[in-house]
Amino acid sequence: LDVFQSREEDDRKVRRREKNRVAAQRSRKKQTQKADKLHKEYESLEQENTSLKREIGKLTDEMKHLSEVLKDHEKICPLLHCTMNFVTIPRPDALASCLPR
Repeated sequence: LDVFQSREEDDRKVRRREKNRVAAQRSRKKQTQKADKLHKEYESLEQENTSLKREIGKLTDEMKHLSEVLKDHEKICPLLHCTMNFVTIPRPDALASCLPR
């Protein structure tokens, strides 16, 4: 009777170990998949960040250029030199001289 119980306990231990081994494998696989997913997301965000930084650089350059153009234009714009430009309606001929041709 003791031999039978001992054999049964050994079988249960073997089954439990096998079940535990499979669960551990599954857990490691899940962890690896999660790490892979995070790594891909990281790389994607890095690319997006690089792209956005490049866009910021381009927009900053454009803003500097347009500021210079505006500053140059302000020097010659008759509308900006008129002391009454907030009260009167600008003349079409004065306006035309400010517009690009």
